[in-house]
Amino acid sequence: MYRAIIAKIHLLTTSYGPGYEFIRDYNYTLGADQLTPFGEQQLVHSGRSFFSRYSSLARRSQPFIRASGQDRVVHSAEKWVEGFHQALLDGSFPNPPRLPYPMVIVPERPGANNTLSNKLCTAFTSGTYSRVGEEAASTWLEIFAPPIVDRLNKHLIGANLTTTDIPLIMDLCPFETVASQYGYTLSPFCNLFDANEWSSYDYYQSLGKWYGYGPGNALGPTQGVGWVNELLARLTERPVEDNTSTNRTLDGSDEYFPLGRGLYADFSHDNEMMSVLGALGVYEGVRMPNVTKSGPTRNGGFSSSWAVPFAARVYVEKMKCSRSSGDGEELVRILVNDRVVPVKGCPSDDLGRCPLSKFVESMEFSRQGGRWDLCFK
Repeated sequence: MYRAIIAKIHLLTTSYGPGYEFIRDYNYTLGADQLTPFGEQQLVHSGRSFFSRYSSLARRSQPFIRASGQDRVVHSAEKWVEGFHQALLDGSFPNPPRLPYPMVIVPERPGANNTLSNKLCTAFTSGTYSRVGEEAASTWLEIFAPPIVDRLNKHLIGANLTTTDIPLIMDLCPFETVASQYGYTLSPFCNLFDANEWSSYDYYQSLGKWYGYGPGNALGPTQGVGWVNELLARLTERPVEDNTSTNRTLDGSDEYFPLGRGLYADFSHDNEMMSVLGALGVYEGVRMPNVTKSGPTRNGGFSSSWAVPFAARVYVEKMKCSRSSGDGEELVRILVNDRVVPVKGCPSDDLGRCPLSKFVESMEFSRQGGRWDLCFK
């Protein structure tokens, strides 16, 4: 679609205005679904950062790695492991494991049970609920994009651009930038839009994620239920209880879904992460109007750029603190891209930590299967 919009501009444009001349000779050469060198480095840094944060656990437990089967996701996991392993060697840990680390790759194919890439819920993937995100974002697009269309058409004479073309042209800014060496070179497409327009674009993307895969879609959080039930199994060291997207063969195996490990790392897609965050309830009560712009500070900390940027991370920590109140029960805390986020329905202290038993109780939506019964109606 990016190659097509550039081809359209080249075919129809008769004159390129000041600042737009570069498009005349621009060729779209980016690949699809590939990790860029900048992205690889992000994952290496992420692995090193993870090791630094949890080095005391790494002394006792090699991380258990799972990845959804798309090549880019597997490659992301491999680069993350590379960074983790580099940090481990830098710390001179005795008897370090050897590369490559064992990794469970869960296939992405039609009909496969895969909590890291759930495609089983037909009402969500191809039915009525599949269009909710696009419709919500389109409403906002028709509000913020017309002035941009008018300006670009004045500078690209004959291009006859429409509102639906605008997000594609704006997408080229981040994609071209991260595809440059080390992500250092800002794409010239970035300079075609001002700060307010980029803010509106960010909100457009946020609406797509919120209503497409998150709490704004009646079946969005349900897509993350299987993974949350796997999380509860890991936290409580009990077998997985789930009748949604979990792979019972893998989850019933000590080899492919071990319990009692100190560190776990799962690798998935941003859309699946949005559904997981919805199932966890971290944005419960947030409202995202699609006829006016509302920033993340008003939206409970939500925007797509805050929640699921490139190389997004969600950490779930279980800990036991010597000074904790009560009977010293284990505590749970969630961080989204290093920011502590509260879980609604789970009483947390000033550091965002909730008793494990209360955390499990707060996950009733997932424990009850979400709205999985609507998936096949």
